[in-house]
Amino acid sequence: MSEYINEELKRQVYSRFNSCCAYCLTANALMPVTFECEHIIPRSVGGKTVFENLCLACPMCNRYKSNRQQVIDPQTQNTVSIFHPHLQKWTEHFAWNEAFTEIIGLTPIDRATIVTLKMNRPELIRVRRMWVKMGEHPPSLE
Repeated sequence: MSEYINEELKRQVYSRFNSCCAYCLTANALMPVTFECEHIIPRSVGGKTVFENLCLACPMCNRYKSNRQQVIDPQTQNTVSIFHPHLQKWTEHFAWNEAFTEIIGLTPIDRATIVTLKMNRPELIRVRRMWVKMGEHPPSLE
């Protein structure tokens, strides 16, 4: 059973992440689904329902992350921590390709996070291409 997250805390999480998925940066306004307040450190291993342990996640990133904290870097095969949206800055760990359709990992953590969360899944690349043409992507990170 999921723990209740009050509306004020949800509002703070949405605001902190500019209503975008903390991982793939998809804007909630562009999706026909409600994004989720995700426990960065899973409750199953003692993570608390507090602002510092919550981020906004699209349903797919949340599903692929599940309760993972450690992931495998596809380049080195080393185990690394998954990207932590409160402790690490997205722009210091990820970049967009020239077309703004694919996310590039700059470190082992990021490469592993991209692969684990399938942040460049084909359907998301296609829809990002459309959003770029519409002037809706990439989102501002300011």
